Amino acid sequence: MSSQEVSLPNIRIGLGYDSHRLEQGGPLRIGGVDIPAKVHAVGHSDADVLLHSITDALLGAICDSDIGRLFPDDQDVNKGRDSRDFLLEAFSRVRKRGYSVVNLDGVILAERPKMAPHIDTMRQTVAELLEMAPDRVSFKAKTGEGVGEIGTGQSIATRVVVLIAALP
Repeated sequence: MSSQEVSLPNIRIGLGYDSHRLEQGGPLRIGGVDIPAKVHAVGHSDADVLLHSITDALLGAICDSDIGRLFPDDQDVNKGRDSRDFLLEAFSRVRKRGYSVVNLDGVILAERPKMAPHIDTMRQTVAELLEMAPDRVSFKAKTGEGVGEIGTGQSIATRVVVLIAALP
């Protein structure tokens, strides 16, 4: 039996990853939330690593482009741009293909600032952007335990997995 003859559930998984260098001066925008901090992420846009990872996870789930090809960092229109724009474009593409987001799970890798006090606000913000209940959005924060660029506070990274399913 060929794979075309097999009846498979119409669900897909996408994986997203992003990292940015940290420099002095805040605030630090993560998950659409400005966190008071002595550092900020360096990037062409607002450098929101969490929204960038979610964007790539959504695009990956529908086998579409990626954030770098859709929003190149050599175009002035993307300089300082709000990463919510990127996420909303990816979400629009998911919806146009007939899918809905079932849930997403992400990890924020940062030595500091502490993310735990901001996780619920991030979950709410992302849930609103993706038109879903906050109980289907999960974020955790992990430190680097003093090891590598994350552990020494030189960078921040995120990893996200998203599950989408065909709309009924």
